[in-house]
Amino acid sequence: MATACRRPFFCLFAIAALLFFVSWSLLLDSTGTSNPAFDALPHQKVASILDTNLAQVQELDRCDPKNAILKVFMYDLPPEFHFGLLGWKPEGESVWPELTNKIPDYPGGLNLQHSIEYWLTLDLLSSRIAERTSPCAAVRVTDSRNADVVFVPFFSSLSFNRYSKVIPPAKVSRNRMLQDKLVEFLTSREEWRRSGGRDHVILAHHPNSMLDVRLKLWPCMFVLSDFGRYPPTVANVEKDVIAPYKHVIGNFVNDSSGYDDRPTLLYFQGAIFRKDGGIIRQELYYLLRNEKDVHFSFGSIAGDGIRQATKGMHSSKFCLNIAGDTPSSNRLFDAIASHCVPVIISNDIELPFEDVLDYSKFCIFVRASDAIKKGFLIKLIRGISREEWSSMWKTLKEIEGHFEFRYPSQRDDAVQMIWQAVARKVPAVRLKMNRYRRFFRFPLKEGTETFPESSSWLRTQTPDL
Repeated sequence: MATACRRPFFCLFAIAALLFFVSWSLLLDSTGTSNPAFDALPHQKVASILDTNLAQVQELDRCDPKNAILKVFMYDLPPEFHFGLLGWKPEGESVWPELTNKIPDYPGGLNLQHSIEYWLTLDLLSSRIAERTSPCAAVRVTDSRNADVVFVPFFSSLSFNRYSKVIPPAKVSRNRMLQDKLVEFLTSREEWRRSGGRDHVILAHHPNSMLDVRLKLWPCMFVLSDFGRYPPTVANVEKDVIAPYKHVIGNFVNDSSGYDDRPTLLYFQGAIFRKDGGIIRQELYYLLRNEKDVHFSFGSIAGDGIRQATKGMHSSKFCLNIAGDTPSSNRLFDAIASHCVPVIISNDIELPFEDVLDYSKFCIFVRASDAIKKGFLIKLIRGISREEWSSMWKTLKEIEGHFEFRYPSQRDDAVQMIWQAVARKVPAVRLKMNRYRRFFRFPLKEGTETFPESSSWLRTQTPDL
């Protein structure tokens, strides 16, 4: 992180110095004052100096594979696993869209919140384009032996959302068929046999994505929204990465609203009656519904729902983020985009990039057992001073870029923050791989089960983390 963070300051300094140099010379010319340093140089030389400085600044904003922190090998899976799910059809032999032409659109609505698979795949594909004019954290390599990780470009969340129903006369859903085909493909590959899958990155951001085969892929590094529907031996914070949802409400652009410009104290709009950990939503509804400056109501994205939620969050000081069917929800990232201080009530939540971001500087955390005590939550929120709120509001505006998904990716946006999180797992992955390979040169005797090179062996192992 430290290395990545120094460059923006250098760019800023270089641009500021360049602008000062030019403006100073123009000022001297306009006042008729002579500049000895400029007078001593031919105009061509001055132009050359300015062009060189500008080129150096622009070079820092290009994707340079030598400066990428992560080298990634990506399987050339058939389009049915990725862009084909969007209706895209290849032209010629390439399995990937030509990014210099129109990029396939991703469906809107709630599909967008789990679209990380789309953004990360696009980012890898563009990392080798010479014309790319933005920096990159990860770069695609063609030889898996030179890679830090192996990326599996299966759009699993989209597959679940669109193709999880069985359509007769088929006996299984398209989603289940793709999962089974993926396992068969992976376990037949040299890259998998070499690592037992431990350096493979699997995207399963929707809580129900990869549901049928996740137990078979337990050695992999999963990129998830939370661990709510995974046993700890399959997914855990030590080996896996938590990624943000893509917010679905609009950004608060040019937000100058102060404490008094947000009339609603506490805001929640969404599904109230949930199961599992989300039962607390119902209890909080009955506790807060009659508070005069609290908005707590049912809502969805249907109809005018997104516009209403955007307006509501933009005019609220605090926004509730309560556990639903799983510990996390998109509401947290909607609140961040709205600069509405999140109030998180979810005991088991895991947060993206928490090893480098201190969420306590821009969020309020409340234990579920305390939140349902009569009067506790509203008293806590009313007790937060204008100064405390303003400090958190300013911090939200500073960090919101870390949760923005962009193509091409920009420095330290959500795409690059995910790659950085993956890179921080690489030393632990290498340790596991080296331990895994200890006895590779001593195969078992003929007639016995083969050693880990066997794909059947890999399919039947249980997690040992």
